[in-house]
Amino acid sequence: MPVLDSATAAPIVPTAPQLAASSYLLIDANSGKVLVEHNPDQPLPPASLTKMMTSYIASLEIQRGQIAEEDMVLISEKAWRMGGSKMFIEVGTQVRVIDLLRGIIIQSGNDASVAMAEHIAGSEEAFADLMNSHARRLGMSNTHFENSTGWPAEGHVASARDLATLAKAIIRDDPEHYEIYKEKEFLWHGIKQPNRNLMLWRDSTVDGLKTGHTEEAGYCLVASAEREGMRLISVVMGTSSEAARAAETQKLLTWGFRFFETRAFYQPGQVVSTARVWAGAQDQVELGLNEGLVMTMPRGQMDKLEAGVTMNNAIKAPIAAGDVLGQVEVKLGEEVVHTAPLVALRAVEEAGIFGRLWDTVRLFFYNLFN
Repeated sequence: MPVLDSATAAPIVPTAPQLAASSYLLIDANSGKVLVEHNPDQPLPPASLTKMMTSYIASLEIQRGQIAEEDMVLISEKAWRMGGSKMFIEVGTQVRVIDLLRGIIIQSGNDASVAMAEHIAGSEEAFADLMNSHARRLGMSNTHFENSTGWPAEGHVASARDLATLAKAIIRDDPEHYEIYKEKEFLWHGIKQPNRNLMLWRDSTVDGLKTGHTEEAGYCLVASAEREGMRLISVVMGTSSEAARAAETQKLLTWGFRFFETRAFYQPGQVVSTARVWAGAQDQVELGLNEGLVMTMPRGQMDKLEAGVTMNNAIKAPIAAGDVLGQVEVKLGEEVVHTAPLVALRAVEEAGIFGRLWDTVRLFFYNLFN
């Protein structure tokens, strides 16, 4: 039997690329595995990356039926007067919600963002409160919004990790409107403007998300790409030019896809095992993982993983769905690389009085001999 040398036995993963950027992060969207990070929790000016939250809230409001794509939005003077990147909407006119959404995502229109904010919340100030509420809900702990556009403002900041969290939410919560992020141009009243995300032209697997630039923030880009079912999200903040943010993003994505792979072992709610239940209306309970089991590992290591299940001793009814009754442990050799709680997938009620009495006797002898 041939003996494998160390180079053959273990995959070689080169050092992660170091970028010319203030902060950056690369994660797998499905497993949440962080592959590269540099200052990921530093609050920084996010510039137009802010509009990811504006478009996210708009898409959620459409999903919930609070607004509709065909609703007409009256354009205020404040929205019309916004400087910077624009959709070129006119004061006093009415514009469909879906057109404003494209203006925010593709053209990065400050005017479209303010118009959308006013339509949803009545004022941009009230909309900023809504943005911060959603940020807290998503766990974006190093982010605070003062406006809907990313226009420079005291205390208006976000971290790379928080922006990756937001990108995951956009992709996960509304895949239909996420399709807009890969559209390369948008024509509005005879003015055709290209999507500022150069990665859409350079890498066919990139399908979003958003660029940003101010003098204070530098050039920023949140991008996502999917290859063979593996989705990566990169965040690059504070580069020196439009070309630099695209080049640095490409380094991260190329490295991540080349040297790592992601595999889903269990879906959320899938039955992983069953356990004996004492004093229950049923004598078995199905167990699974609330969030499923998705792993990201260096290429070549996935087939070497071993998973084991441990159960709590003497599981007794009543059991509520979601009760933790054991643990799944994934090992690579002797190293534990992942653990997750094993939960009841369905409730189990108590048995009647005679069933409980009988199982009490049986459980006594079970514990005696085990």
